[in-house]
Amino acid sequence: MKLRHAIALAASVAASVVIAAPASAQDKLTVILDWFVNPDHGPIVIAQERGYFAEAGLEIEVIAPADPTDPPRMVAAGRGDIAISYQPQLHLNLHQDMPLVRVGTLIATPLTCLVALAEGPVQTMADFKGGKIGFAVAGVQEAMLAAMLRHNGLEPEDVEQINIGWSISPALMSGQVDGVIGAFRNFELNQLDIEGVAGRCFYPEDEGIPAYDELIYVANPQTMDKEVIARFLAATERATLFILNNPEESWEIFSGTSDELDNELNRRAWVDTYPRFASRPAAMDYGRYAHFERFMAEAGLVPSQNPVSMLTVDVTAP
Repeated sequence: MKLRHAIALAASVAASVVIAAPASAQDKLTVILDWFVNPDHGPIVIAQERGYFAEAGLEIEVIAPADPTDPPRMVAAGRGDIAISYQPQLHLNLHQDMPLVRVGTLIATPLTCLVALAEGPVQTMADFKGGKIGFAVAGVQEAMLAAMLRHNGLEPEDVEQINIGWSISPALMSGQVDGVIGAFRNFELNQLDIEGVAGRCFYPEDEGIPAYDELIYVANPQTMDKEVIARFLAATERATLFILNNPEESWEIFSGTSDELDNELNRRAWVDTYPRFASRPAAMDYGRYAHFERFMAEAGLVPSQNPVSMLTVDVTAP
């Protein structure tokens, strides 16, 4: 099956996914994913399948958004309890006056990269000068690209930036662009390889951008129930430890929840993803958030520097 067809099927099945524990005096929690269900969401799926949410007294509804830029806005507007978002996006959202705060971490290392074809004309970052770079999400990806270019002596104006939507691999393989920012190293590199094309990944953390949490849980600090969220994080922590101890069995559980998830792309992505799950999702790294906020301010990507207390909160604290 061609990848675009496989991805379309995955998206269609995920749009209707609801994960719910038995209804018996349990607290309900709505979780809005960043995109359709995929291996990035392993701890949530495993926590449900192994009964960890039910044992925590939770009934979880999972919503796959129509647009991956929607989840933070939906939670800020009270249309969900928790959203999966990205640490760099959170820094920008707060400067846009969205009532959001990080309450947990799903994937604790960067996954985003700037991808080019391994056998193409781009062998170093400097080779992008005069070329075309595609992006899927305006704002955060453009900001990260600007920082990576400047780290290598280039300016954003030295490249033509094109909004390619979510047609990442096809845009690259067709020659529409010379590189794509916002590709996930656990997915797009595998997509390219399955199609018989080798990709080259330029890692943000190697190109002047501080390390950050790729996927985080955000909530509205004005309306969130810290105790309920703490139980959610405890359940996903149990699931993460189970995955780390039993990666193959966990893959069988995960892929068994839907025929559309059981394919070569997701199998490869699972292997590349599970070591990156946050084993302590509620734990906070103050330095990481302070450092990234300072980087954003010094790079001129945000107008001021927010304190860490505005960015993240420990929902397990008394």
